[in-house]
Amino acid sequence: MPILRQIAQLGHPVLRSAASLIDLPISAELRTLADDMLATLREADGVGIAAPQVYEPLALFIVASRPNPRYLDAPAMEPEIVINPEIVGRSEEMVKGWEGCLSIPGIRGLVPRHRWIRARYRTVEGIEVEREFIDFVARIFQHEEDHLQGIVFLDRLDSTRDLITESEYRKQGVGRC
Repeated sequence: MPILRQIAQLGHPVLRSAASLIDLPISAELRTLADDMLATLREADGVGIAAPQVYEPLALFIVASRPNPRYLDAPAMEPEIVINPEIVGRSEEMVKGWEGCLSIPGIRGLVPRHRWIRARYRTVEGIEVEREFIDFVARIFQHEEDHLQGIVFLDRLDSTRDLITESEYRKQGVGRC
């Protein structure tokens, strides 16, 4: 049975450290971690979560776009468990979009990201996947991959003027995906 994990908050060193690659084949403990992360993500109304956010400095994250109270217009997809990711291609086109982070509650930022990416990674079954992501889902992937490098969305802002509180974000209705 999955357990809800504590989410590391900005300022904890685990969020500023590079994650370690995961050895294959995937262990039972790693599968349990992925299950726990998915449960934690759902409980927090997130669309992505990285292992460092639950105090595990490992190259693992989940992309799980779906409409929820934090992202009303998010496209629905099956959760994708991503292990040892590598972005192998990206658009030149950059698009700004609103991002929040479970580790930085109460703040959103207008973050520039590549409109599409091509990524290579392993699944929990150890299968290598190469796949393209576009728009909001590409944004989630890039945000979570940053966590594996010790980068948070605040580091990607063009200006602190691109910040807004969560309450203003909701009041203004600026947060459409």
